[in-house]
Amino acid sequence: MAAVGSAEYTQEPATNVKFRTSLSLPGCSSSLSLLGIGQLLSYHTKIVPERKYLWIEIMKHTNVLGCQLIQREGFAIIGVKVYAAGLYVNQSILNTLNAWKGQSAAEIQENPDLFSSIFQATAEKSLQIILVRDVDGKTFWDALNDAISPRIKAPTSVDESALSTFRDLCLSDGIPSGVDATIESANVTFALFDVFFGDAPVSPSLKASVANGLATTLKLTL
Repeated sequence: MAAVGSAEYTQEPATNVKFRTSLSLPGCSSSLSLLGIGQLLSYHTKIVPERKYLWIEIMKHTNVLGCQLIQREGFAIIGVKVYAAGLYVNQSILNTLNAWKGQSAAEIQENPDLFSSIFQATAEKSLQIILVRDVDGKTFWDALNDAISPRIKAPTSVDESALSTFRDLCLSDGIPSGVDATIESANVTFALFDVFFGDAPVSPSLKASVANGLATTLKLTL
């Protein structure tokens, strides 16, 4: 299914979650543009009494990861979805991708060098994860840690500290508005990026959507 939306929002079709097409975040030099959206599905049906947002903001220096967990109450969803996710980037990043102009979405999706260039670019990126199923913090962290940790072959003390901070954030309960954390580990941020945009992404639809967005955007800049 194709994403639907308006000038201000794009709706992820499997979860019906709406993502802003442009996002302004504290610390960013300019607004970020939505590049693609996707979802991870399960096969459970639940009513969710609240929606939780995990903002993962990869700042200008690619070894800094800013996270914020926000809980909103009073919203119910019935479905089989786990989360929807969207990738936002500073428009200046597109200027670093000239080598891939004119490539198809399929070619872009299979090109690890392009996604590595996006990560390495010294401009802001933000991955927004919106949980649409009632997943407790421990379950979410365990799944995330199982994906991140194997990608860090020889974790340093900085990596261990970063993972600990990330874990504490995910396990926080009863948060009325939000909690911020800064994770300063290049290995952890790259591992997280690889979870979503590496050779075996946890959300293939997100990577495919980003590839489509890149193909369209780069074609327009030819």
